[in-house]
Amino acid sequence: MNKLLMHPAAKPVVFVLCLLPFAWLFYGALTDGLGANPAEHLIRSTGDWTLRFICIVLAVTPLRVITKTNALARLRRMLGLFAYFYVVVHLLSYSWFDMGFELQDIAKDIAKRPFILVGFSGFLLLTPLAATSFNRAIKALGAKRWQLLHRLVYLIAGLGLLHFFWMRAGKNNFSEVFVYAAIIGVLLAWRVWNFAGKKKQQPARPMGVRPQPTD
Repeated sequence: MNKLLMHPAAKPVVFVLCLLPFAWLFYGALTDGLGANPAEHLIRSTGDWTLRFICIVLAVTPLRVITKTNALARLRRMLGLFAYFYVVVHLLSYSWFDMGFELQDIAKDIAKRPFILVGFSGFLLLTPLAATSFNRAIKALGAKRWQLLHRLVYLIAGLGLLHFFWMRAGKNNFSEVFVYAAIIGVLLAWRVWNFAGKKKQQPARPMGVRPQPTD
């Protein structure tokens, strides 16, 4: 699997696969294939794909460690940027089809409706992650600060799930919410378990002995 993922064609193939949901929605919009309420279908679908890509990004590290497929790490940046791409399309669809790009009305709607406020907060937090996903940003921030910043993805996943929950609460339909909650819960639980395991493997330092500085 590592050899396959390291092939020069791997990234272009994954890029095309990630773009397929958008291409399908775009085709549906052009051919009136989005149902009786195409605006709602487009908004909901792009929101769903945002949450799916966040789950996929969170799954990269567990899959890489469990399957020992280190080459998966080279796809994580692209997958994260596609999560941001779909949330931007989601926000644009809402701003255009629901609000007609009336900024004052959009601001009032965000402040008035909690589930939109939560979703918009997730978008704001995801923006610096997308902006710093490049090598120059890592060098500028330093590895530790960059890693600390990108741990916001856990909070973003929670906000996305809460946004989805509140949206579905209006129709009392929580079946998909429970599926995403289970996936995100398992992925976060694995990280806690893995972190605890690494802590246990670290040798204990004798009392009174200070750590020596490293070069």
